[in-house]
Amino acid sequence: MNLPFDPAEVSRRLLVWYGKEGRDLPWRNTRDPYRIWLSEIMLQQTTVAAVIPYYKRFLTQFPTLDALTAASLDDVITLWAGLGYYSRARNLHKTACQIVSEQGGLFPDNLDSLMALPGIGRSTAGAILSIAFDKSAPILDGNVRRVLVRLFAWLEDPRSSQAEKQLWLWAEALTPEEKPHDYAQAIMDLGATVCTPRDPDCDNCPLHALCLANKRGLATELPVARRQKKVPVRQQVALIISAADGLLLRQRPPEGFLGGLWEFPMIDLPPRLKADQVAARLLSELCLHGSLEKVGEIRHVYSHFKLELSVFMVNTVIAECVAEGSKYCWCSDVELESLPLHGAHRKAYNQFGNNR
Repeated sequence: MNLPFDPAEVSRRLLVWYGKEGRDLPWRNTRDPYRIWLSEIMLQQTTVAAVIPYYKRFLTQFPTLDALTAASLDDVITLWAGLGYYSRARNLHKTACQIVSEQGGLFPDNLDSLMALPGIGRSTAGAILSIAFDKSAPILDGNVRRVLVRLFAWLEDPRSSQAEKQLWLWAEALTPEEKPHDYAQAIMDLGATVCTPRDPDCDNCPLHALCLANKRGLATELPVARRQKKVPVRQQVALIISAADGLLLRQRPPEGFLGGLWEFPMIDLPPRLKADQVAARLLSELCLHGSLEKVGEIRHVYSHFKLELSVFMVNTVIAECVAEGSKYCWCSDVELESLPLHGAHRKAYNQFGNNR
């Protein structure tokens, strides 16, 4: 492949810079593939600042792969609550069990075997191989993608299939055989701290003399912005139902959207119907009685839609008379605090539930 610069010069400059400017992160001083895998999964679509406290708590609870395997999925989901994208937690537990049962507890050290595990794509596999096993394997997370787009002045949609193919080729061409462990972390750090989405610090970038976007005055214009899709809005009604035995909740099925998380009784709000009518219907379906009081609304943004949640309070006397087969249960405030409520319902409880 013809490149506009010597790939060895890219790695040389990055490694010198990383030796001086590399971040001190909790997962940096280890070659344990379990800890590196955990950090990479947590960092998918999540900032370093948000991940650090979760990473530390997770390792306190599950310091080894065996400890994670011995835990229940509910325990894992509970510890993950608030970090979002809960399929990552389910895949984390599933992968741990698979490695213990099929690999004797040893992480695979090749690309195909890693990518065959739940939740591990090519970039995550490359990070594990390079950082844990010091094998030359390219990575292409969001930070690296942005660095390459600017370095090679890619002028098209950075997420197109054509871009995907080309960026992987460039990532592979630049990944050195020597010190791939440090190189992987260096190029990720460069994207996170210098080659940032807005206002890149080109003057202090170790690659500024090689970067085609910098030479052409395009650094602040790249990557090309993608056309934003209109985010749909979903309207729902939730009931915070209290009785002597506590609050009424149920756990969502383990698979699917928000799998394994807990929630208050809720229902979609159909067009042209009023929230109080739908709330009354839901209460009736639960075979419960009480006076409905609308206490407010919650707005919450998920990855693929915005939620507008109308919240009602209900006090009922008879706690045991919930509709048969509804899979609801009564939880005390203490129990509820330890349960992983999903984001919108946690907001509703914090805002309204404590004032009942």
